[in-house]
Amino acid sequence: MDMFATATNIGERGRTALARRFEIDTRALATFRIFLGFLLLSDLVLRSRDLAVFYTDSGVLPRSVLETRFPGLSHLSIHTISGAAWFQAVLFIVAAIFVLLLLVGYRTRVSTAISFVLLVSLHARNPVLLNAGDSLLRRLLLWGIFLPLGERCSVDSLYDEGHDERVVSLASAGLLVQVVVIYTANALFKLRGELWTRGVAVEYVFSLHNLTTFVGDALARYPTILHVFDKFWFTMIVTSALLILLTGWSRVAFASLFIGMHFGMFLTMHLGLFPLISITALLPFLPSVVWDSVDRFVEPVVGALDEARRMSWCERAFPHPRTPKVLNDVRQGIERITPLILTFLLVFVLVWNAATLGYVRTPEQVEDTVNPAEHRWSMFAPEPRGTDGWYVVPGRLESGREVDAFHRGAVRWDRPSDEGLGFPTHRWLVYLLDLQRRDYGTLRPAFAKYVCQRWNETHDDDLTNVSVYYVRQPTRLDGPEPTERVEITNRSCSTRNRDTT
Repeated sequence: MDMFATATNIGERGRTALARRFEIDTRALATFRIFLGFLLLSDLVLRSRDLAVFYTDSGVLPRSVLETRFPGLSHLSIHTISGAAWFQAVLFIVAAIFVLLLLVGYRTRVSTAISFVLLVSLHARNPVLLNAGDSLLRRLLLWGIFLPLGERCSVDSLYDEGHDERVVSLASAGLLVQVVVIYTANALFKLRGELWTRGVAVEYVFSLHNLTTFVGDALARYPTILHVFDKFWFTMIVTSALLILLTGWSRVAFASLFIGMHFGMFLTMHLGLFPLISITALLPFLPSVVWDSVDRFVEPVVGALDEARRMSWCERAFPHPRTPKVLNDVRQGIERITPLILTFLLVFVLVWNAATLGYVRTPEQVEDTVNPAEHRWSMFAPEPRGTDGWYVVPGRLESGREVDAFHRGAVRWDRPSDEGLGFPTHRWLVYLLDLQRRDYGTLRPAFAKYVCQRWNETHDDDLTNVSVYYVRQPTRLDGPEPTERVEITNRSCSTRNRDTT
């Protein structure tokens, strides 16, 4: 009897310990949802600046080229139904509407699911533009579908009576494990190189002028500080499992270090939304002690608001009709199989990342469709890029004059003086860095064609031909850095449109 009681006691304490490590405060989930909403809206706004360029048939990746280079992904995208700019604009607007609903927490689960589907579709329309932040954002949304993101600080919560303070489930465990797996996989990739273990990798990163901001350029003058950051960050990601193992204020302190480092990346490097997405991914790790402290500051402000007026406005703006019985039956059916779905997703996360590291061999049929090696968490791993570079696109006009047809100015082969080395946006940076890779050779004619069409549509003096060069400059921390001009492609801009790759 005593042995049975002891075993029961040990089991109970074990369950309590696991619950403490995998539970998420619902206020953390509300903040997580709001941050996700703002990030998704920001992403749509930033992408919309180049909507015609990156998502239509008149841009750099027409649907015919997408289907040739990425046949599997092209069939996953709703955006490939039409190559017209107006159709893409409509999908952007629809996506923004559902993101706004997610942001305020109205029909939160449905809004999250539809936002996820539209995000996957958008990413599949032009996978060349994607970075690690995009991959992380998809995964955060996917796990969010199965979490009560609308439990607190939402329109949905105004209609529901009673609120859970914390949630512990396969979904909460999956979200936390997903984030830690990313850091751990990245650490294991970094261990396969030498620069991170030597403490000089960050110095090489900050020597890449197409990545650094003016703050990063200033920091690059102090290599000793960079060496300290290198060792500190590398130690953090190697021990990232502590994000789960620690509890209470010790977890707060460790998660805050990650948040601070990612904010530092945001200030010093052109990484798009990646640092902010990473910060959002860390919010669910903050335990209740943090949100209790936040409540002490927020409650006086919220309490001063007229709750009756607020409810009246919400009821008018966000009606809460009864859900039809058929949809209720469907929802209950999905809820019954949700544990199986979550178990599959959790196992898939572990097996997939093991495959990207080479620890698990995947069937050839899988690799023919999606190769794990092409979708691994290898940010600056095993080592940072050893080559900086910029594009020069000389073109000959009908008048005989030579211009840089992409930058629409004089041809200059020296390193550009502007921040970003002549890459207009972060998406352009990702696209053009991929364009010089040998396995992306099929995309080059479409880029040259786009350059010809854009110039000739906006100038009277037409282009007759254009060449695309990438000027490579190897990174050397203690010596001269010679440049090499590499011709990517050239094209005749005449109506016959002959390509040479």
